[in-house]
Amino acid sequence: MQQKNNRIQKVYLWLPVMLSIVLVVGILIGSRLTGSSASSTSNTAQMAAQRSSQGKVEQLLRFIESKYVDEVDREQLVDEAIESILKQLDPHSSYISKEDISRVTDDLDGNFEGIGVEFMILEDTIVVVSAISGGPAASVGIRAGDKIVQVEDSTVAGVGMTNAGIVALLKGEKGTEVEVGIYRPGLEDIQYFKITRDEIPIYSVDASYMISETTGYIRINRFRATTDREFIDALEKLETNGMEDLMLDLRQNPGGYLQKAANMLNQLFDEKGDLMVYTQGRSVNRANYKTTGRGIFNIDKIAVLINEGSASASEIVAGAIQDHDRGIIVGRRSFGKGLVQERYQLKDGSALQLTIARYYTPSGRSIQKPYEDLDAYQNDFNERYESGELLSENNISILDSTRYFTDNGRVVFGGGGISPDVFVPIDTSVLDPTYTKLNQYVANFSFNYFENNRNELSGLSIEEFVGNYQISSNTYESFIQYALEQAPKLAPEKVNNLNPKLQQQLKENIKARIGKQLFDDEGFYRVINSTDPMITSALDALKDYKNILKRKQFKN
Repeated sequence: MQQKNNRIQKVYLWLPVMLSIVLVVGILIGSRLTGSSASSTSNTAQMAAQRSSQGKVEQLLRFIESKYVDEVDREQLVDEAIESILKQLDPHSSYISKEDISRVTDDLDGNFEGIGVEFMILEDTIVVVSAISGGPAASVGIRAGDKIVQVEDSTVAGVGMTNAGIVALLKGEKGTEVEVGIYRPGLEDIQYFKITRDEIPIYSVDASYMISETTGYIRINRFRATTDREFIDALEKLETNGMEDLMLDLRQNPGGYLQKAANMLNQLFDEKGDLMVYTQGRSVNRANYKTTGRGIFNIDKIAVLINEGSASASEIVAGAIQDHDRGIIVGRRSFGKGLVQERYQLKDGSALQLTIARYYTPSGRSIQKPYEDLDAYQNDFNERYESGELLSENNISILDSTRYFTDNGRVVFGGGGISPDVFVPIDTSVLDPTYTKLNQYVANFSFNYFENNRNELSGLSIEEFVGNYQISSNTYESFIQYALEQAPKLAPEKVNNLNPKLQQQLKENIKARIGKQLFDDEGFYRVINSTDPMITSALDALKDYKNILKRKQFKN
């Protein structure tokens, strides 16, 4: 009983302390933000209140450290309090610990420092999928298919290494050395390579190629520091191959740097001074992003592909093109993120990603969806599926009934993403649970298949592979057997009775993965796109371009 009472007393002591920290640490953060407009105010009383609150925080922490019954981690308490405060604001304001700063910065800056390999964990072994051309690993002779079994003095094969653990071992400062032990099929002994780490680019453009005789295709995975330059390089290549029209694939693109999206849009508009997007916040003045008139490419028709995973900067691009009737938006309603974040460095090396403004498309619409209910916000895909929105254009939610108008007078709406001009329903068959489980084993099986058939496959050109190579019935059966061995819980009767359409889709997925081994991401996307209904719809839309842009005309 005494022990129970002690626990109760501990809880009563702890809760008010944590609540107090949560309530006041936000003010402490504000005072430490460098460059934040919130850190200066003409209100003397408010400044006094802030100083008083900061004193309370320090007092609370001192009491906890000196008097609390158990040992506590001061830094952890503060971190958790900050995160609790930010959860009360919006879904995109966030705290970045000093341990995560490098990872987050690398992803958006478009490079990191390491050895330059893409790998996968195959049966508890790290297998090199590709060594980045010109990178440190490729330069010393590491190639696809090599198995990394040792990093410095650490054995990494058969010990349950995670992706994060492997990355931590291989990444490091430019100029530092790391020794890796490689097992290469066909050789008995482990080969050791000393690799000098260097800057490794992270590319935004996954693929760019001519998808038809006159249409160039570009897929962008995120808006990073190098995206605008990569986009121009891709356009230059496509223009030399006869591009007249452009298909821009922004599906599942979560956004990134707003300025890079604006720079990219400059290449798609001829006139100077067209508004692309503007931002405005409570303490942030309106900022207009306009075209420069310096586009150097002669692009006729444009189709932009979006879906429920296209967010932020992707929606800026789609919104500008739609509002100015510069192109056709194909797919499904985008995510609906119209909030602008700025990063503020804190004294201990951590950072605050704080929402400071909303952005608005040229017609004046905000496309941010409601976020009062955070659970609903995060489960938006399920809501769209259950409401039938992913299956029918008639079920698209219009969250703001205010009418906005494109340059040609078409009606568009805000309040929850960009709605497409040409709707393409989701293929619900791929949500089949048996298919989903089988698809998890496609990458590993395909890698092994490629290794066993490398000589035969390496002689094919990309055109021959995409156009003629087929996954045979025997190969598919081998895949099913492999999947059943890897996942004993898979029901053989369900696997064997899988919808023929899904069986064919699995074959295409295997082929696409082999294509990636042969021709990098371009090989993968050429195969996947060849049977993608949204790609087909976009090509059809480009043929019916003028009629589509006349639809949904609103007359005053």
